[in-house]
Amino acid sequence: MAVELFKLKVIAETTTDTVTNPEVEKFFYKFDPAHRVDGTITIPANAFTDDAGDAVTAVATTVTDNGYYLLFINGVLQQSNLFTVSANGSQVVISQASTVIASSPITLVVNNFAPTSSSTTTVET
Repeated sequence: MAVELFKLKVIAETTTDTVTNPEVEKFFYKFDPAHRVDGTITIPANAFTDDAGDAVTAVATTVTDNGYYLLFINGVLQQSNLFTVSANGSQVVISQASTVIASSPITLVVNNFAPTSSSTTTVET
């Protein structure tokens, strides 16, 4: 018998459904010049209010690799390298902020995602 290569004949189809499950939280603050030292603004979390106007004790933090922050000063989106949010949500620090005017609105938006996926594979041989 001659040598022959046997090949598998397989047909496979996979269907994947993904849901992003976004969770968006917004925090509001009116700039108090007492929170600025040498051009850097340090806002304690308890100076922010939530969507309902209630005081908060900490701002939400992002989920590693599945979240991000947006910071607006006077309605203008700021570059992400100009601010940091502490790991425990206790404060927001904004650098290069010497020109921010008293009572300017500052809004922090925290976007987190908890994606889920399910896949079904059908194989025919």
